[in-house]
Amino acid sequence: MLNHEEKEAVYKAIYGRRDVRTFLSKEVSEEKINRILNAAHHGPSVGFMQPWNFILISSDSVKEKLAWAADKERRALAIHYEGQKEKKILELKIQGLKEAPLTICVTCDPTRGGSHVLGRNSIPETDIMSTACAIQNMWLAAYAEGLAMGWVSFYKKNDVRDILNIPPHIDPVALMSVGYTENYPEKPILEQANWAQRRSLEHLIYEDVWGEKSK
Repeated sequence: MLNHEEKEAVYKAIYGRRDVRTFLSKEVSEEKINRILNAAHHGPSVGFMQPWNFILISSDSVKEKLAWAADKERRALAIHYEGQKEKKILELKIQGLKEAPLTICVTCDPTRGGSHVLGRNSIPETDIMSTACAIQNMWLAAYAEGLAMGWVSFYKKNDVRDILNIPPHIDPVALMSVGYTENYPEKPILEQANWAQRRSLEHLIYEDVWGEKSK
């Protein structure tokens, strides 16, 4: 059981974690990276399949190629976002890829555990869900270590597979930039930019069946 201070620390990490886009060039120690990866590896997974792998990318030339892949997709997305604010936000994601001293590609292996994994037979997407749990653990651990982390979420998967030599059946789920920052936002960046606001929790809760509100 956690004491009061330990419980507050857990919730502080949950509420304080941010998707960060600007990084310093300062290197991150191997000890911190290992702690973050161990936190990810201790994430829950359906059927204990543990479908994740982690590719650690510190090479500037490889990061440039990944930034190219993200920028290509940014330009494809730009037709949907006409304002300068929206374009700036899309550009920040690529800037973070170039600035951060380390990017971690988190992958998902849908064959991990063989043909019959408890839970995955019924819901195949549980491998991606499990990988997302590992990513959340990694993000919270980064916060605990005083580090910033940003998820680059737009790219063509085959581009990333080609750049990182990832086998065709492996899914590159996320590119997570990791490093130190001088600009840790108090609120999510998209909320600060008035892109969207956090929805009210009370409007997202039903009882017993969909749409039934508590009386």
